[in-house]
Amino acid sequence: MSLAIDDIVMLFETRGGTMYGAEAVSQVEHALQAGMLAEATGASRELVTAAVLHDLGHLVHKMGDDPAAQGTDDVHQYLALPFLRATFPEAVLAPIRLHVDAKRYLCAAEPGYWDTLSFASKRSLELQGGIYSEEEAGAFIAQVFAHDAVALRRWDDQAKVLALETPDISHFATIMRSIRL
Repeated sequence: MSLAIDDIVMLFETRGGTMYGAEAVSQVEHALQAGMLAEATGASRELVTAAVLHDLGHLVHKMGDDPAAQGTDDVHQYLALPFLRATFPEAVLAPIRLHVDAKRYLCAAEPGYWDTLSFASKRSLELQGGIYSEEEAGAFIAQVFAHDAVALRRWDDQAKVLALETPDISHFATIMRSIRL
């Protein structure tokens, strides 16, 4: 089953109020903040959309609100892709798929990046395979859309501000509707 944009909006409206793991914001707050940060940098419509949808897998899984706290990697970066594939191009899907690997890459490539991560991000990183080796980091960044995934990862890290005012989901739905396969 694929999700149309109206279905995505409804998913955020019905399930987005759950907490974003161990962070201080809800799933929808995190998504809207990430989208707002992407838009503020002048990112493409596709990358803004990826920023909003990058954690949609958390809303479609059935593993509870915080699988990482239970010692489980929910592989959320993959879970939403089958639902989005008929609606969005690879320029949206690939950064979503690669955003977890981008965290693994940044920990390997940038001294001090690990120290900037929240407790929850550090915990999930360990479950997601840990920090890349130098060879793995090189292979990651050579992929198409890897740089977009790194940008998305940075917005993901910043999108955890309690009570930050953002555009609503309908604003981003309008951007999503402007993207063609």
